[in-house]
Amino acid sequence: MLRSVILAAARSHRVERLVETAPVSRSIVRRFIAGEHAEDALQRTRELAADGLAVTIDYLGEDTTNPEQAEATRDEYIKLLDALHAAELTPAAEVSVKLSALGQVFDEKLAYENVRAICAKASEAGTTVTLDAEDHTTTDSTLDVLGRLRGEFPTTGAVLQAYLRRTEADCRELAVEGSRVRLCKGAYREPESVAYQGRLDVDKSYVRCLNVLMSGTGYPMIATHDPRLVAIGEDRAKWFERSPDEFEFQMLHGVRPEEQLRLAQAGYTVRVYLPYGTQWYAYMMRRLAERPANVGFLARALRSRA
Repeated sequence: MLRSVILAAARSHRVERLVETAPVSRSIVRRFIAGEHAEDALQRTRELAADGLAVTIDYLGEDTTNPEQAEATRDEYIKLLDALHAAELTPAAEVSVKLSALGQVFDEKLAYENVRAICAKASEAGTTVTLDAEDHTTTDSTLDVLGRLRGEFPTTGAVLQAYLRRTEADCRELAVEGSRVRLCKGAYREPESVAYQGRLDVDKSYVRCLNVLMSGTGYPMIATHDPRLVAIGEDRAKWFERSPDEFEFQMLHGVRPEEQLRLAQAGYTVRVYLPYGTQWYAYMMRRLAERPANVGFLARALRSRA
């Protein structure tokens, strides 16, 4: 129930204005986000890489409404990739891209052209791109773009969300040689007709999807902070006789950092999802929905402004 309320608030401009000006919001944001600028992301990437962690960087922004915004996002990624290459931080660091930030909602052709330019720059820089998943209405479009990109840039990664009822079938389609698939639970508000609603059902779907990916010939990326699912991931890797370089774990920046280091020290590849930028509100609200314990801090801050 609380998760649904938080996700609804993520679309409220009134709540957004309140949250953005609440002092405690900034302290919560600093846990999850590198900063507002590419230089902040580079500095944090250096620190994570020094700890033996890999990184995927997300320039925050979604719901782009015009070509100028989409092209500005494209240009920011290109600048970021140039900086990563110059700093010799690739291939330890890749980038994650939301097609909605590149114009997907109003011009799919423009979005494809923008993401293709980012993929070309990533290839030049010695790294790759993963297409982030968003709400279910964009899934078919995103997977179509993925298929087109992989013809030219075969390491382009996909993200699949276990709470969607379709995802097990999508896993079967994508569990092929050279295919990189990040499997996460899902963090958007979705109707019951397309998504499992209960935690147990989502977890069961996650395990079924993980089994499909692990039994295939692709490269699974296990994106979860759930201790049970991490343990299942380790077990499934042994069951399917996958070496540590044939899959990886992924976790969000600021979430279970000790576990990230433990897994890395155990010999696994652990990739930290590292966002940066000024448009942090929707991202932070999805993180709160995943961990409602943080909501109390935010609520107290908002009451103090009343």
